[in-house]
Amino acid sequence: MRERKVGIRELKSSLSACLKEVKSGRAIVITDRGKPVGRIAPIQESLEHALKKGVESRLWSWNGRKWKPAAPTTRGRGNRLVSDLLLEDR
Repeated sequence: MRERKVGIRELKSSLSACLKEVKSGRAIVITDRGKPVGRIAPIQESLEHALKKGVESRLWSWNGRKWKPAAPTTRGRGNRLVSDLLLEDR
């Protein structure tokens, strides 16, 4: 990400121009006497919005529901946990 350093006084006098730069994708680092004190950065696209865009452009299909992991396919013998067996083996 491209960054530009701007002092507080310059930021106050040219806020509109700085915000136009942020809209175009450039981050602005705010400095106070040469020391960075803050950053103005463009907002990142949310995951839901990116998923919806992919569905609309037919890159993938998704029904909108949360993914449910599959049930475990293996079962242990007896009442011992795998973590207990691992500790015993160490």
